[in-house]
Amino acid sequence: MSRIFDRTFGATVDHRPLTLLLILAVTGLAVLGYVAPHRLTGLFTQEPAESDSQDSTAGNAVQPTPDVDPVSLSDSDVVLVVDSDDFFTPQGASALRAIVESLEELDYVESILWMDEVPVLNIFGLQQPLLPRATASARQFEESREKALSHPLVHGQLLSTDGRTLLLLIKINWLFVESDEDCTTRLREVAEQAAAAYPETEFSFLTTGRVPIYLTFMQAHSENLWKYQMIGYGMVGLMAVILFRGIRAVLIVALAPSTGVFWTLGILRFFDFQDNPFNDVLLPVLLSLVGLTDGVHLMVEIRRRRAAGASEREAARGGVSKVGLACALTSVTTAVGFGSLSLAHHDVVREFGWSCTIGVLLTFLAVITVIPLACSSWLGRRVHHGHEKGLIDRNLGRIGGVVEFVLLRDRLISRIGIAATVLLILISMTLRPDERRSAALPTTSETAIALEHMDRAFGGLELSSVEVTWSDEVESDSPDVLRAVAAVDDLLRKEELIGHPLSIRNFIEALPGDGDPAERMTTLELLPPPLKRAFYTPEQRTASVSFRVQDLGIATYGPVFERVEAGLEQIAGQYPSFQFELTGSAVRRWRNLYQIVLDLIASLGSASLIIFLMLAGVYRSIRMGLISIVPNFFPLAVTGTYLVLTGQTLEIVSVCAFTVCLGIAVDDTIHFLTRFEEERKGRDDADAIRRAFTGTGTALIMTTVVLVVGFATVMFSDMRDQRIFATMGGLTIGSALFGDLVFLPALLSRFAPPAAASEPEQSAN
Repeated sequence: MSRIFDRTFGATVDHRPLTLLLILAVTGLAVLGYVAPHRLTGLFTQEPAESDSQDSTAGNAVQPTPDVDPVSLSDSDVVLVVDSDDFFTPQGASALRAIVESLEELDYVESILWMDEVPVLNIFGLQQPLLPRATASARQFEESREKALSHPLVHGQLLSTDGRTLLLLIKINWLFVESDEDCTTRLREVAEQAAAAYPETEFSFLTTGRVPIYLTFMQAHSENLWKYQMIGYGMVGLMAVILFRGIRAVLIVALAPSTGVFWTLGILRFFDFQDNPFNDVLLPVLLSLVGLTDGVHLMVEIRRRRAAGASEREAARGGVSKVGLACALTSVTTAVGFGSLSLAHHDVVREFGWSCTIGVLLTFLAVITVIPLACSSWLGRRVHHGHEKGLIDRNLGRIGGVVEFVLLRDRLISRIGIAATVLLILISMTLRPDERRSAALPTTSETAIALEHMDRAFGGLELSSVEVTWSDEVESDSPDVLRAVAAVDDLLRKEELIGHPLSIRNFIEALPGDGDPAERMTTLELLPPPLKRAFYTPEQRTASVSFRVQDLGIATYGPVFERVEAGLEQIAGQYPSFQFELTGSAVRRWRNLYQIVLDLIASLGSASLIIFLMLAGVYRSIRMGLISIVPNFFPLAVTGTYLVLTGQTLEIVSVCAFTVCLGIAVDDTIHFLTRFEEERKGRDDADAIRRAFTGTGTALIMTTVVLVVGFATVMFSDMRDQRIFATMGGLTIGSALFGDLVFLPALLSRFAPPAAASEPEQSAN
């Protein structure tokens, strides 16, 4: 097999014009992706015929609905969070109205729902604002405060229980929006300017909601896109200069992954993957590190041959022949690891997996073409200068005692390696999945701070609900409807983490009078249609009970939702003509929570199986495939144990990180095993292990240092997900070096198959 790879990749040196033509062709394709990807994708897409679109909508009967615009607490684009102790004072009321008027004067503000605009509870009453005029007495302001806190749509919904936090729910007219700032900072600045005209009052403002959260997320990724790439590339370049001690070697090695990243980001545009949030920062750095790993192994071998007196072309040809197979295997196994993410159910994770797979293969193509081509040209004349000054080469002999220590105690170290891996895997299996909305936001961002404030003041920003439906046997004005809704409301109020349940029951109870539900249900007609139809649709025989959910991590709500569902089953037994469904975005995320675990099992399991079969096939030994399990899974187990000990949870970013780290960790194992197989020709296993340790040690240590430094740069990101990914990556790569230089030699010494198992391959060579 090595002869096949030798002929295939040796062509990059033997046929340099064709290699250069291949590089130019792929570069041209990437440039087309950057400039006009539609020129290529348009050849494979076809606009749907007009008749098709007409057919698709035919027969969709649309039932007429009453011409009523129900009040909604969840359809606003922006939530302006106002904090003050002065709401119910003459100056505070005037300031609030001035703030709302200033915001409504903005041409892109369509409407604002706040406590002074809520409908009256009685359709026969006059529309009166909850806030009195500035001329009102202190007693009137205190009465207005009590009135506001007794209004179901205000208390805990638009005004916090302590009366200190007020929400302005803003809907945007997108025809007049000119910039992202219009929906975030400009709204806050306009409110601050209006409040400044009332110096006797003290107001503070925060923006959050659907649009600000999205814009904050995208802005943070955009800022980090170049910032951490430049820092990462700079640190990697600096470490490479220090380790190589030769500027030409550094430039050639850096040229290959840079080319691979350029190709990848351009070609991904043909698949419309360029807006994936993980691709913004993580993918370029990741591909650079993966490409640098193979590039360093190849360059170390080429420099050794040049230092031994080989010509530029001979050294390049010999380097490809020596490590080309290992580089190909590492790229394929890394691509398999990344590609296993395509089995995930989350769209972002699937796209990231495909992007990484494409990127790894393109980066390998760049490494195997650019480096040999450059080294076999005039650039390779002095590529070996500084070889004798390399920090690792000069000091590798000092750690040579490690392999002797391992070989003398191979049985003990093998047992320790296997036991430690199993134990750490068991600890890692105690990881529990979780997900927080604020995890994707910078921790110091305004939207993240506002989300935390909403949790304290209102019981959360996110709304979910229990949907109540009934059969046509039940009249829509039946008292059983109110009884069923009240039972759900009572159930939700028992849960401390459920914030302010709201339903028709709350509005009926706020109306004058009391009595049996049979009597109270008739008062429902006294409610204004916008209020009534917000939680009750008689034509569809449905009612809803909404509630707020804090951003504490959706796993925290697991026991809560389980108790609620159990309670709903009991209520359904009492009301057999009714159905009850717990629904909403928070509930959906909870139901899909354990899909994170299943995605991790599927991605790691499939990747591990394929990698094991590949290694067993390449080395023609199942035993060699089994030996590779410990050094490959030990670093993952170390990282998983770290997450457990530090109180972390299993999240979407963790699934990506684990799978990516498996793909990277297996690289060094393959390089060591490949060199071991080559060195055992005519030698005993102990001597082959020593020579493999010496032959790959420099590159292994060098790539580990560079990879850890590269991941460390992302640890300073203000994005929590990126910090977790970088921490897991650095820890995995560091522990992988220990596994490959300590556990792997011991396992090979104890369990490697006889050299005769490789004789068919050797004779072929």
